[in-house]
Amino acid sequence: MLKIQNITYSVEGRPLFEGASANIPTGHKVGLVGRNGTGKTTLFKLIRGELVLEGGEITLPQRHRIGGVAQEVPGNEVSLIDTVLAADTERARLMDESETATDGARIAEVQTRLADIDAWSAEARASAILKGLGFTYEEQLQPCSAFSGGWRMRVALAAVLFSAPDLLLLDEPTNYLDLEGALWLESYLAKYPHTVIIVSHDRGLLNRAVGAILHLEDRKLTLYSGNYDTFARTRAARLAVAEAEAGKQDARRAHLQSFVDRFRYKASKAKQAQSRLKMIERMQPITRPEEAALRRFTFPEPEELSPPIINMENVSVGYTDTPVLSKLTLRIDQDDRIALLGRNGEGKSTLSKLLAGKLEPMGGQVTRSNKLRIGYFAQHQLEELYPDETPIEHIRRLRPTETPAKLRARLASFGMNADQADLVAGRLSGGQKARLSLLIATIDAPHLLILDEPTNHLDIESREGLVEALTAYSGAVILVSHDMHLLSLVADRLWLVKDGRVQPYDEDLEAYRKMLLASDKPADKPAKSKPARAPATRDEVLALRAEVRKCEARVAKLNAMRDKLAKKLASPDLYEDGKTGEAAVWQRKYAEVMNGLDRAEELWLDALEKLEGVNA
Repeated sequence: MLKIQNITYSVEGRPLFEGASANIPTGHKVGLVGRNGTGKTTLFKLIRGELVLEGGEITLPQRHRIGGVAQEVPGNEVSLIDTVLAADTERARLMDESETATDGARIAEVQTRLADIDAWSAEARASAILKGLGFTYEEQLQPCSAFSGGWRMRVALAAVLFSAPDLLLLDEPTNYLDLEGALWLESYLAKYPHTVIIVSHDRGLLNRAVGAILHLEDRKLTLYSGNYDTFARTRAARLAVAEAEAGKQDARRAHLQSFVDRFRYKASKAKQAQSRLKMIERMQPITRPEEAALRRFTFPEPEELSPPIINMENVSVGYTDTPVLSKLTLRIDQDDRIALLGRNGEGKSTLSKLLAGKLEPMGGQVTRSNKLRIGYFAQHQLEELYPDETPIEHIRRLRPTETPAKLRARLASFGMNADQADLVAGRLSGGQKARLSLLIATIDAPHLLILDEPTNHLDIESREGLVEALTAYSGAVILVSHDMHLLSLVADRLWLVKDGRVQPYDEDLEAYRKMLLASDKPADKPAKSKPARAPATRDEVLALRAEVRKCEARVAKLNAMRDKLAKKLASPDLYEDGKTGEAAVWQRKYAEVMNGLDRAEELWLDALEKLEGVNA
């Protein structure tokens, strides 16, 4: 169990933790949430021992290994697969020793330990992790120097996942992943056999991959059971109670103060007035929780154009002489909300640049409305801000005749206060840079807004504000994002970018998620060609449907058992002195149920595929 007991820590005189405590049972998956700047990353550094506590203590079981993602994998000539394999230092050391050891007894010890840690399957496991994070088998053999910083961050994530530390600390891991990689990571973390604490503003990840939420607020830590949606409901109820109690106390204080103000100088009432004054002084103030105001975005409204605003006929697009996408016949109207799906490298960004007019078509015809204005936001634009200029100066470039008051009002409509407006861009946080870039992208009231990963640096409250703004916006939206929550609330059409084509995807996002996860499961053996079979009989279809229902029931039962065991493991009583053996038994049962659940889900998918096959 990770025990955080009564810790205190300050940065430059500003307290981040004051008597904060929390106990996280071994094997639990926990999401660490809180407003930007409250100290989430600092807590990770305190747990790792990189910072020294001012008070309290943080303890872990002996010999527990703590792991987190390195800042970046060096751009050296070591292949991706070898870089990941090297992260398991014990295996690497034993493999080296197995080639040089000469003593027979030691050779036997080394080989036994290699077998114990499943060393011979390590390359397959490392390869599967890299594949899940978007690397093809061919790319896994290439040197790290062949990849950009963002891709090397994926290698760093693969390395720490492969090393399987007892306590895995992840700080916004989906910021450098696409939707497909983020969905794979969700699935992987949900089955990870050890303790995980993850800082994330991705609501989908916090709903599907964790079983508890650790909330950092008012310099305290509070552990909530359940996923993020459960936490949000529980906390909303707590806030309502606290607000009501604070309101009652305010009314009581005002009533007493009114009496004091009226009668404190009247001799006959002075004693009663003094009594009430002492009552006011003795009142313990009920603190209203520091609530982050929903940081709203206000997009200017464009005038309406006749449809379509963009029409493509047999268009191809790419770089130099190599087309990435071809045979594009697409139409966009002003009321469209379209999410682009597809694995990294398939051409989503290429299509976005074509729509934005940043790439010219190689062939075919693109027709745009004459008055069409397009706003374009992509992550790289955050780095294109002028680091020595303030947000006010950035906006003045675009609106040189507007008054300072008008410029500040524009920034305020995107959640940037007066202090941030006068801070040079180089000192802005990632979220503040994202807000400034979004303001620049929308300042001309575009009819079409193209957003490529707009939420990477936004906290949950800001993401909700962005959802509201996009919902109210009267222009068209093209959206590329790994945030399933954002996509599900904003997009009403899905386009799949795959194999050089762009086609409508008629299923929903949940179906796409299941398809991706199913395609990532390794096959037991190569598929063999089968002769065509006769159409299934009614009895065969009924039997397959019965098998699907049986598999569903088995998965539901195992999920219930998992939840029951997780609740048992969450009880602090289980970890009291003298109960070490009992805790180990329950943890072993939990691992067995998780293995059974994996197998049950595979059988369920197999049954579904068979049923879909006969239906087809």
